[in-house]
Amino acid sequence: MPKLPKILHVTERALWDTARERGTYEISTRGRTLAEEGFIHFSTDEQLPRIAGLLYGDYTGPDELVVLVVDPALVGAPVRYEALEPGGEEFPHVYGPVPVDAVVEVRSWR
Repeated sequence: MPKLPKILHVTERALWDTARERGTYEISTRGRTLAEEGFIHFSTDEQLPRIAGLLYGDYTGPDELVVLVVDPALVGAPVRYEALEPGGEEFPHVYGPVPVDAVVEVRSWR
């Protein structure tokens, strides 16, 4: 079975710190939780700059932004690549909480 590429998620440092204390990350996207959205939004390496700019381009919060690098093989929940519209660009979505152990790297985001 081929190894799946890592998937990426931009978030605020405080949200990641809270997840580390709880053992799972459950924020879907800026201002929305997994419970509200039904899945957690992720990006590929190529998609990340555009998506981070769209979601956090106006961010002036007190926390540093970080990129969670996740190994989909360690997630334990379904990972699906889905498009907003038929034939559109597909984005990785995780349909469940992400265990902190599935986060294999945390990078600073400018």
